[in-house]
Amino acid sequence: MSDQEVVNYLLAHKNMKIVQRKDMFNFSLDTVLLANFCTINKDVKHIVDFGTNNAAIPLLLSKRTNRKITGVEIQQEAVELANKNVALNNLEDQIEIVHDDIANFVKNFPKVGLVVCNPPFFRVDEESNLNENEYLTIARHEIKIDLEGIIKAAAFLLDNKGRFAMVHRPDRMIEILNVMQKYDIEPKRIRFVYPKVNRDSHVLLVEGMYKGKKGLKIEPPLYAHNEDGSYSNEVRKMFGEKIYE
Repeated sequence: MSDQEVVNYLLAHKNMKIVQRKDMFNFSLDTVLLANFCTINKDVKHIVDFGTNNAAIPLLLSKRTNRKITGVEIQQEAVELANKNVALNNLEDQIEIVHDDIANFVKNFPKVGLVVCNPPFFRVDEESNLNENEYLTIARHEIKIDLEGIIKAAAFLLDNKGRFAMVHRPDRMIEILNVMQKYDIEPKRIRFVYPKVNRDSHVLLVEGMYKGKKGLKIEPPLYAHNEDGSYSNEVRKMFGEKIYE
């Protein structure tokens, strides 16, 4: 293991570990929120995670389901980390990591019931700190693939009535919903996440259904932190903590 790599428990899941690199994108609250938000019902036989990075989302999803999960990642170094994490947790029979470009990957992969994605949030011309290292730049900015490319690829990969779930920024919501509808993914669920009560929302969770009927549900707000800055009970449960209320 290189001196850039660190091994941590995956949140409160003491039976699960994750290797991360100090110079690369590390999983965040967004990752946890998405892994808990997406719908996994009996129709979902296979899940694909676009831009899996170090496989944090597949690892978290494995706590919810025993369905097959495929993580797709374009950066070779991230693929190597992801494979380490799958092996470290003895999940090779459930999780597969594919080194490929998302747009190319979907051309030959069988249709699936659920696609999830924690995508790059920033357009290249926006808040672009493009002098960060290449790993972080690709993870945070729409360099390798943009929002439309992700949604188009998801639509191509989904079964009829399959679902696409994504975490993003509220200020891009209208664009997200328009592009989803352009590619026949009907928005079905939205949840706004707030840092605290009486603050503006800073995270958007959205899920759509490929060739689904119209009808959008706005779910109750999710508050990430209490007034004292500690994580809310709802978020702590997502971390795998046992909460006695």
